[in-house]
Amino acid sequence: MKSYIVGVGMTKFEKPESRDWQFWDMAEEAGTQALADAGIPYEQVQQVPVGYCFQPSTAGQRAVYELGLTGVPVYNVDNNCATGATALMMARQFVEGGLSDCVLALGFEKMKRGALGGVADGGARGGATDVGGKTSPVARHYGVMAAAHGFEMSPPTAQIFGNAAREHMERYGTTEAQLAAVGAKNHRHSAANPRAQFQDVWTVEEILAARTIHRPLTKLQCSPTSDGSAAAVVVSERFVVEHGLHDKAVEIAAQSMTTDTVDSFASGSCIDVVGKPMSRAAARQAYEKSGLGIEDVDVVELHDCFSVNELLTYEALGMCADGESGKLVESGATTYGGRWVVNPSGGLISKGHPLGATGLAQAAELVWQLRGEAGARQVEGARVGLAHNIGLGGAAVVTLLRRS
Repeated sequence: MKSYIVGVGMTKFEKPESRDWQFWDMAEEAGTQALADAGIPYEQVQQVPVGYCFQPSTAGQRAVYELGLTGVPVYNVDNNCATGATALMMARQFVEGGLSDCVLALGFEKMKRGALGGVADGGARGGATDVGGKTSPVARHYGVMAAAHGFEMSPPTAQIFGNAAREHMERYGTTEAQLAAVGAKNHRHSAANPRAQFQDVWTVEEILAARTIHRPLTKLQCSPTSDGSAAAVVVSERFVVEHGLHDKAVEIAAQSMTTDTVDSFASGSCIDVVGKPMSRAAARQAYEKSGLGIEDVDVVELHDCFSVNELLTYEALGMCADGESGKLVESGATTYGGRWVVNPSGGLISKGHPLGATGLAQAAELVWQLRGEAGARQVEGARVGLAHNIGLGGAAVVTLLRRS
């Protein structure tokens, strides 16, 4: 059974505490937009998976109640940075499994200022221990890093990805300028996105000169903490036909989630422990399910939590051979006029990264692109889009969207 996205919504992503709103306010805004985009009332929604990481239990219900009190099942989803895509995957499975004809996937986050995994969040999302001194779920991942590189005082997530960047530089000759080129591209793209947290344009030289977070990563190569929400209405083919939604419908051609395997830890490499093997496996499975390949993709929204992860993901998705990603971004192949346009939204680095909303915001951007509704950032002739969302700890979700 096929599934389709027929409505999407997204708030502007903002610096934490910059707006006086609660998480249910932002969720109501995104959910209302998605329902209006689909042209259906909330009363037609049969199930609601809701993603978030930093709010208390049943926050999903509190958020959804702003849309209506219909008694439908609400599921609270937390899969670290892959939470939004996980909520979307649950919605798709409900539809493709024949359990529901109309499902709303919703994600939101109200965060604190400060580095992820640092003092602001108690370290629970990126540190070796949480505030109670209990072992973190990602302690095994940081143990691999510590064995190879030690453990420093910089933010833990920046450390593990920064060390992955160092390994890539040492192994393949990737340069700091190539890493900075990712940040420059994504900041440039976000200048055309009114929903992005930042719209500033920076040169490679300015990015290299910015404050170092963990060498070689500077501040302008790191995703910020953010407040925001995103949503998608997922429906069956029958629902599309019965409600005349063909003009809105974007098919979920395939979707795959993978988690860590032996390959993530066996090498002792930060490149592997931050998710490259599971991203590669998820992409391969999605290609096999859909009959599509990376050569069919026009536009990509991928998880550039740090600039190095965009390079690692180029390789995992099959856009280039291992070690060639620095040259790929430097060549212009991943921006307008190139082979693919990657992160036209600005990506996590510049659009922002409210964890529970990120994967759904990627889907929203791709739906707008495939419908030709992306305005100044429109990728000409886009028919196939790929979203990649990962969470350390770990989960990787690859989604292929197609507009017939």
